[in-house]
Amino acid sequence: QEQLVESGGGLVEAGGSLTLSCEASERTFGAWAMGWFRQAPGKEREFVASISWNGGRTYYADSVKGRFTISRDNAKSTVTLQIHSLKPEDTAVYYCAADPFATSQAMSEISPDYWGQGTQVTVSS
Repeated sequence: QEQLVESGGGLVEAGGSLTLSCEASERTFGAWAMGWFRQAPGKEREFVASISWNGGRTYYADSVKGRFTISRDNAKSTVTLQIHSLKPEDTAVYYCAADPFATSQAMSEISPDYWGQGTQVTVSS
């Protein structure tokens, strides 16, 4: 059973930066596509970014392209989301997700099998 634990959320002013981290417990983590999703108050959960098993391919939602960067370190079983130029509309609970069968490209179209508990990001204007 894969376990994902996010960290790094917090309160930040608009224009600021944050780095979110996700640590995976599964020893086969290195073979899975990983992704980040977010859910803002009153809205549905939405795809943010994904990365292939070896980090060679990344995908981003249009709303975050150029501001968010996803990366992974398979030796440490971690996935990182660097967030820059934060906007109030980025306020949401951010979730790390993993799926043993999906490609990184498909992560935006599916509901992955495994989810973390989420970490809150709040951007003040």
